[in-house]
Amino acid sequence: MGKLFLLYLDEESEDNEDVYCCAKCKTHLSQSGEIISKSFQGYTGKAWLFNRVVNIFQGECENRNMTTGIHKVADIYCSNCKLNVGWKYIKTYENSQKYKEGKYILEKRLV
Repeated sequence: MGKLFLLYLDEESEDNEDVYCCAKCKTHLSQSGEIISKSFQGYTGKAWLFNRVVNIFQGECENRNMTTGIHKVADIYCSNCKLNVGWKYIKTYENSQKYKEGKYILEKRLV
């Protein structure tokens, strides 16, 4: 297996965005400018919907019954320490939920 290369998100950027990191190993995952909504609920409490997340890998896709209906999702894990930090919406079955497709949930307690 090859060397793992992690993307470093610049905290000193012009936009002054906060960087969200894995709670276990502090690997960078996303920035505040990528947040779509902070009104989500995860398994551990509050969760945020992000447009872009880095330094993760995706688990198997499965249909899950969630608050807003059934969605096809895949758990996402920190590439460095393998902590489950949330999930990715692969497909939604309700038209009103289509905006979630391809987006990521990060659980507040895990970042």
